[in-house]
Amino acid sequence: MQHTFSSAGGLTVVPYPGSDPRLLRIGDGVETAYEYRDRGGYRPVGSVQALAAAVEQSGLRGRGGAGFPFAVKVGAVRSGTRAGAGMPAGWTEAVLVANGEEGEPASFKDRWLLRNRPHLVLDGIRLAALLVGARRGYVYVSDPESARTVQAALDELGGALPEGPELAVIQVEPGYVAGEESAAVQAINGGPAKPTDKPPRPFESGVAGLPTLIGNVETLANLPFLDRWGADAYRAAGTAMSPGTFLSTVTVANREPVLYELPHGLPVGELLALHGVSPAAVRGALIGGYFTGLLDRSVLDLTLDHETLRRAGVGLGCGALSVITEECPVAVAASVLNYFDRENAGQCGSCFNGTAAMAAATTALAEGRAAPDDLRRLRRWSTVLRGRGACGTLDAACNTAAGLLDRFAPEVAAHLDNRCPDCAVGPTTDHAPFRVETEALL
Repeated sequence: MQHTFSSAGGLTVVPYPGSDPRLLRIGDGVETAYEYRDRGGYRPVGSVQALAAAVEQSGLRGRGGAGFPFAVKVGAVRSGTRAGAGMPAGWTEAVLVANGEEGEPASFKDRWLLRNRPHLVLDGIRLAALLVGARRGYVYVSDPESARTVQAALDELGGALPEGPELAVIQVEPGYVAGEESAAVQAINGGPAKPTDKPPRPFESGVAGLPTLIGNVETLANLPFLDRWGADAYRAAGTAMSPGTFLSTVTVANREPVLYELPHGLPVGELLALHGVSPAAVRGALIGGYFTGLLDRSVLDLTLDHETLRRAGVGLGCGALSVITEECPVAVAASVLNYFDRENAGQCGSCFNGTAAMAAATTALAEGRAAPDDLRRLRRWSTVLRGRGACGTLDAACNTAAGLLDRFAPEVAAHLDNRCPDCAVGPTTDHAPFRVETEALL
């Protein structure tokens, strides 16, 4: 059964009970420039150095998937624009890219911010540009509604950000790989939105060959809070190693998706209780989107922070949590691997062939046609193919295959004997499971 989540009235948004939301806005309609300014937005920046210090002290991590320290990315771009890095004396131009190409099917956080709080994102762009001395910036999206909303917000400001860079909205075709950093650079430079080999990385040579800071839009949306309230206030939520709050798209079969703003370190059990999901109904989960792979019921013992999830062999990624209740985990894995097979860039032979092979093996398993040799090959591929692609798609496929084999042995064995009751009528493996449908949320 294909579980497609939609809401004619829009995505439900919920802040963590008892907390003041930093990123979410509870209310109808798009936040206007007047409303955003009335909330303290677009404040004049007194000291860029003080802002840079606050960013470093805050421990802000990127929200695009890898959780990389944002201050390190800022520092790398700043150093690339100084003399001694192959540049003329003094500062040279840097470029800023706000990455809103939300490729993870089960996540809707970036599109929600762009569609509902465009001025929060634009203010974050303004502050990030000041941090690296960027005179040019781009909002990089694939969602047409996000592009329209951001452009309308920019028009409200007379077409220019206060103290901000010259800004353009770039819209590309959606795709799992289109949001990868080098794909964004290549698309803005006029090429296809597909990953390129590294090095160089964008902070070394990005848009137009210039040092480029690429920040996920949720990451950038944290900067206005930091600028106004400082690092200590930012760290008042979360954990020591994963400070602050984050946005989490939670999807469960036959329920509408909900976008939460949560403190890092929240136990998964508490989130599921908030969402109304009984622990007894949980068979597993996709956590952090499709990239990090499948977890079994051990997900109930985890907390939502980078350090805890890394120890469990997964990651927080984009913050999405897709809870497996009614679905067969084998069918979910096969669906994810078939998605990777369709969505890979088609540039690396190891990825093109590897995702196809793993998708075929798990589909055969889901349909009761697999033999033990198929599982042995799947195990080997999940190990030897890691790190062979230009982007993370092949690694994501390996994570999915390994998670299935490592954490769902009874279900795998049942499929080898063609006796899975959930798949008796034939599993559907040609869709993206837990996808949040964009069009339904207009």
